[in-house]
Amino acid sequence: MKAKKSLGQNFLIDNNIITKISGVINANNNDLIIEIGPGMGALTKKLKEKNANILCYEIDKDMNIYLNKLIDNKTKVIYEDILNADINEDIKNISFNNLYIVGNLPYYITTPIIKYLISLNLPVKEMVFMVQEEVANRFTSKPNRSYYSSITLYLKYYFDIEKLFKVSKNSFNPIPKVESAIIKFTKRTTLVDVNKEAYFKLITDSFKMKRKTLKNNLKDYDFEKIKKVLDKHNLNINVRAEELSEEIFIEIQNILEK
Repeated sequence: MKAKKSLGQNFLIDNNIITKISGVINANNNDLIIEIGPGMGALTKKLKEKNANILCYEIDKDMNIYLNKLIDNKTKVIYEDILNADINEDIKNISFNNLYIVGNLPYYITTPIIKYLISLNLPVKEMVFMVQEEVANRFTSKPNRSYYSSITLYLKYYFDIEKLFKVSKNSFNPIPKVESAIIKFTKRTTLVDVNKEAYFKLITDSFKMKRKTLKNNLKDYDFEKIKKVLDKHNLNINVRAEELSEEIFIEIQNILEK
């Protein structure tokens, strides 16, 4: 099967990597695995060894010659764009203890897919994704690093995120231009105490112009209140957003609420 550039297809052909990804998913026969973009089913075959319920979403209907062979009483394939899928509806009649989501995400829509999954408020325990290595670095970055950004903090609000291992571009056919990495999202058991929508706006505004100081980016905010938090942490007013931890941003948002 020739990969379709329009769908961002790069098929994983390295069996060692396939086995490693499967090993990260701790599902058993009482759980449900949702696989995004199974392609020709290389990972799906490995996941079936866990005897869990598996629900695959594949946008390319031409893959049915491979995937339909894998369908049984515990494995289902839906040929639909994941961004249009009503996953809550699709899983409502499936009995499971824990929900895992796994996938080799097309690089050009990685963030939209993850944001969409978050918006559905699924009862997910963990998500394991293959993404472009640069994206993995951005998602898992720490303060004072170049990849640290608003998306880092947005995702961190919901998940603990870990970069597990790199994947060489030679593990794919066709070979992509970039290296990849496997990242794991573990759902936070307790969300931080903050006005969520206002907090997301704050971090977006803070990183709006990354080279500018926090003060310049937050001209429409009560900076005297923000300065109190900065002073508490021995930070001057010329600090940039990338120097602030999640905890400090939450402190800022909470003091702005007062």
